[in-house]
Amino acid sequence: MRHKLIGRGSIGIIFVMLVMLIGSARGQTDHQSNSKGASYTLESTPKTIEWGYYDATVPPALRIQSGDTVEIHTLITGSPKRLEDAGVPSNQVEQSLREIFQQVTVKGPGNHILTGPIYVDGAQPGDVLEVRILSIRLAIPYAWNGTNPASGFLADEYPTAKIKIIPLDEKLGVANFSEGIQIPIRPFFGSMGVAPPEWSGRISSRQPWIHGGNMDDKDLVAGTTLYLPVHARGALFEVGDGHAGQGNGEVDGTAMETSLSGTFQFFVRKDMRIHWPRAETPTSYIALGFHEDLNAATKIALKELIDFLVDDKHLSREDAYILASVAADLTIIELVDGNKGVHASIPKAIFVKTSK
Repeated sequence: MRHKLIGRGSIGIIFVMLVMLIGSARGQTDHQSNSKGASYTLESTPKTIEWGYYDATVPPALRIQSGDTVEIHTLITGSPKRLEDAGVPSNQVEQSLREIFQQVTVKGPGNHILTGPIYVDGAQPGDVLEVRILSIRLAIPYAWNGTNPASGFLADEYPTAKIKIIPLDEKLGVANFSEGIQIPIRPFFGSMGVAPPEWSGRISSRQPWIHGGNMDDKDLVAGTTLYLPVHARGALFEVGDGHAGQGNGEVDGTAMETSLSGTFQFFVRKDMRIHWPRAETPTSYIALGFHEDLNAATKIALKELIDFLVDDKHLSREDAYILASVAADLTIIELVDGNKGVHASIPKAIFVKTSK
């Protein structure tokens, strides 16, 4: 049985009460009606994850309405055995991770465990899914980082695999990298995306693209809003690849990999048209570009930022290009996942209100 909220009236309320009593084979769902929409909890289980891919044809783990909120648990990218071999106590390896490794057989071509997909009623190709990241919390007290001869920006210079367990001190807000080195914890989800167009088939969770996916943008923290162009009915949002923190570029191929719980609110936007993911932080507007060629990725991000300035700030295309040169920052966010990632950000503070 898959959970489906079918109405806002009495029929829908009765149905949801029944669902709360009998549960769901696709995930544990906690419903509360309020003026801001319904609230749900989606755990990571063998029946509520997709392992290593985004696909427009997979059935949803949860079905919601625009305006609803979902608390989502995500799992670390890494096997229980690898974590234990690196020194993680067996009682700190999540049971849900063990169950997924034991039971899930459909996986790849990527290696990320993604919770979802979430079907948002009313979302159609050409719309935009607005994803408000309300909160992000650590789920376990450690992270890992590892080098691998097959990946990393300098893979040819580091032929030996190494994994490092990094303790996380949530109370102090730091990751204890080693004696004398503490890194501020700034959790974010490396992978957030919708289904790609159906014609593209099943695509790897490793490469970011027009659907979002493995963007590894460390600025997409709590308080950020992500905008994703919708390519399939229901959008089919997935999230995973939790990071306690990361440097821009993720140069060795991994960040501070960990399990996270996040609370998201979803809105279907039929008044927006975008071709690539965009984001908004409390201080900046961000346009994102992804391509196997870094120059091409940079051009995509810059053109998307110019489109934003023209469409939303009503600048001429020439003035938007000039403003991007004098006020925007272009940052490499991803170097190691096939498609390179660039984000172009412009500060909100420069757009001042003028009296007429």
